[in-house]
Amino acid sequence: MENNPQKYQTLTKQLSPKPPILRNVAVAFVVGGLICMFGQFVQNIFLTYFNFTPETVGNPTVAVMIFIAALLTGLGVYDKLGQFAGAGSAVPVTGFANSITSAAMEHRSEGLVLGVGGNMFKLAGSVIVFGVVAAFFIALIKTLWRMI
Repeated sequence: MENNPQKYQTLTKQLSPKPPILRNVAVAFVVGGLICMFGQFVQNIFLTYFNFTPETVGNPTVAVMIFIAALLTGLGVYDKLGQFAGAGSAVPVTGFANSITSAAMEHRSEGLVLGVGGNMFKLAGSVIVFGVVAAFFIALIKTLWRMI
């Protein structure tokens, strides 16, 4: 058999199993919705029992969701959920907490500063920079819109 990259690509495409796209979308939608529903439950607890206002309840809610995701990542539960749910577990803030915690756990043998801190913020750095730049441009557009 001759070495032809095009034939190889064609053969690979023919023999590869087709992903169950509809199932993946449905599972991601349901799991992501359940995570968000749990976040709403946590938010309602803060509103009802801890006298937070609707303006201030977001911060403790996000902190609790991040803590729970980091804890479940440390226990190995969130990774199994991610394998099952795909993007449904990766898109909410809990997915970001999972990725940061996973990076920290993976490099803990290299030390706290260079291993955990350095590798944890390799991932977080790009997200933080994107968030700051996006917030700047949104504020700029809002300011220009109000001036008009």
